[in-house]
Amino acid sequence: MKKDKKLEIKDISISFENKKVLENVSIDLYENELVCILGVSGAGKTTLFNIVAGLLEPDGGNVEMDGENITGKCGKVSYMLQKDLLLPHKRIIDNVALPLVIKGENKKKAREIAKPYFKDFGLEGTENLYPSKLSGGMRQRAALLRTYLSSGKVALLDEPFSALDAITKNKIHGWYLDIMKKIKMSTLFITHDIDEAILLSDRIYILAGSPGRIVAEIKIGLKNSRNKGYNNEEVIMSEKFIEYKREILKYL
Repeated sequence: MKKDKKLEIKDISISFENKKVLENVSIDLYENELVCILGVSGAGKTTLFNIVAGLLEPDGGNVEMDGENITGKCGKVSYMLQKDLLLPHKRIIDNVALPLVIKGENKKKAREIAKPYFKDFGLEGTENLYPSKLSGGMRQRAALLRTYLSSGKVALLDEPFSALDAITKNKIHGWYLDIMKKIKMSTLFITHDIDEAILLSDRIYILAGSPGRIVAEIKIGLKNSRNKGYNNEEVIMSEKFIEYKREILKYL
């Protein structure tokens, strides 16, 4: 069954102070996919996300979601940065419900909408706690739920797991793949971690050069094994995994 295209980034170019940062970048994201943008620092990955999120206007090209031109429009996609950015003075329920309040819901209604998701996101019982009482992994789950409630169609995740230790990252990778299927969210993901990209992605786009360009698109065929976890030796030591890694390293 053919999936619907959720997001289309078409021929995006942008310059800052007469220096071109991105040139003719095109990326597609289909329904229920996790697509990774992999590249070294300075290749323009976060700049691209800022354009998709409507925070920056490109010099050329456009962004479409479900066929609608959303170039320069904020609030159309969810966007999560590296840090969870939970507000320390607000309880978790109010941190999570904040996007709904910003959209015009009163606090009581926003809490009612958010609360049923706490079980699915593994946060049941944390509603009235403050962020300082949660572990790093739990804080990331709360931030991801807040991201989902911002816009449940497409999520942009900019290295959301980079600050987590290896064991916590292992657990949250599998959890995120499961929750994506359950809530039917499509994800565009930035990482510097090649192993993470291979384990999580349906497809990987490699952004390289100056200005940044898409130099390769790699389809990943580890659907039956990738959810075994980031540190699963059977997966990361397999010949298939190593082949993907060799192919990616050719472009970086």
